[in-house]
Amino acid sequence: MERYDVVIVGSGPAGIFAALELIRRGKFKILILEKGPSLEKRSCPERITGECINCRPCRVTSGWGGAGAFSDGKLTLTTDVGGWLGEYIGNTELAQLIDYIDSIYLEFGGSREIHGTNEGKVRNLSRRATLAGLHLIPMKVRHLGTDRCFDILRLMRDHLEGHGVRIKTRTRAAHLIVEGGEVKGVHLASGEDVFGRYVILAPGREGSDWLAGEADRLGLETTANAVDIGVRVEVPAAVLAPLTEELYEAKLVYYSKSFEDQVRTFCVCPNGVVAPEITDDITTVNGHSYAEKKTDNSNFALLVSTAFTEPFKRPIDYGKYIARLANLLGNGIIIQRLGDLKAGRRSTPARVARSVVEPTYAEATPGDLSFVLPYRYLSDILEMIEALDKLAPGIGSPGTLLYGVEVKFYSLRIKLSPELETKVTDLFAVGDGAGITRGLVQSSASGVVAARAIAGRRG
Repeated sequence: MERYDVVIVGSGPAGIFAALELIRRGKFKILILEKGPSLEKRSCPERITGECINCRPCRVTSGWGGAGAFSDGKLTLTTDVGGWLGEYIGNTELAQLIDYIDSIYLEFGGSREIHGTNEGKVRNLSRRATLAGLHLIPMKVRHLGTDRCFDILRLMRDHLEGHGVRIKTRTRAAHLIVEGGEVKGVHLASGEDVFGRYVILAPGREGSDWLAGEADRLGLETTANAVDIGVRVEVPAAVLAPLTEELYEAKLVYYSKSFEDQVRTFCVCPNGVVAPEITDDITTVNGHSYAEKKTDNSNFALLVSTAFTEPFKRPIDYGKYIARLANLLGNGIIIQRLGDLKAGRRSTPARVARSVVEPTYAEATPGDLSFVLPYRYLSDILEMIEALDKLAPGIGSPGTLLYGVEVKFYSLRIKLSPELETKVTDLFAVGDGAGITRGLVQSSASGVVAARAIAGRRG
């Protein structure tokens, strides 16, 4: 029988930073459980052979480092984006935590370059965005890069293991052990039980379904966040250069005229690549930028946020339904030229080849996104592309490429205390999987909040 002071489920940013904070605040016996592989075994076969072999779990989204291991590695240093952690701890404390998180990434090798510091240029871009009907959220961004993330995560892992933290990869949590309203440990899929005085749940977006099932089984109160569904847009890097050279990540928000829906840019990848992301049995689209390797294209997501009301309470399932439909029609990811979408015709390989933009994800299937996305979503997206074209001429070009679909699964939010504790005593839930964050910085910060609460109880 294994007993620990703290058991952490998930080794993404939230889980890693919880462990880092704990070893800084005392001597704890810590176990980290991760259903995916170790960092060195997370290479994606598709990036080598060009063919997805359906690894289970997906090596891109699961394993040491979580989905962040292969993310673009952007640290958004503001309280205005990246989640809702400020609602629990207050924006003043969150701002201090963001600085603290940033310093730790620097300590483990993060780039010292920060984008968005020229206030005059940012004000000018903000004014131009307003004239185009867009709202620009000013923020400072530190870009780590997908390739540099690997090294940083390796150093963090080695540091934790050097301080006695036990890490068990390819180990799936089946369910929580709760007795008398207190958490006692975790029952593993292997049949083994591990016991912990405290348990931190940090399963990430990949584990959001599992966490939702456990919340339902334990009677934890939950609410549904908005579900984000949309497309990834790919254009020549020169088109986005006026924004990316100064801001790197341009956070732009638009409210559609037809439906007053919120549409936003997400995960801007200057000189980057479009890539697939597999969650369970569905394939969605994502993007990456590397610190060293550059392409001639830039890409970003356009996401429509939808908050469902009663009686529907399953936004994650709705997002998966849309993604499965795209997979059914496109055998994975669909690609379409903007001009073809507007003309009401599907894209063909010949039409994509005539585009001024050479796709960085050549395995996408030319098709018609209008058979996948509801009219409301397409209308919202086309409206925002028109507004973006005023700010960065060329985005609305007929040759602009659209990939679909992109879905973000952070729809379930568990009711938590300011210390991020559930109603089950000593059971904490953090990160994107708990529905309170949606980015590296706030996810990392949420792990620190839970760790500090545990360290405080231990004295």
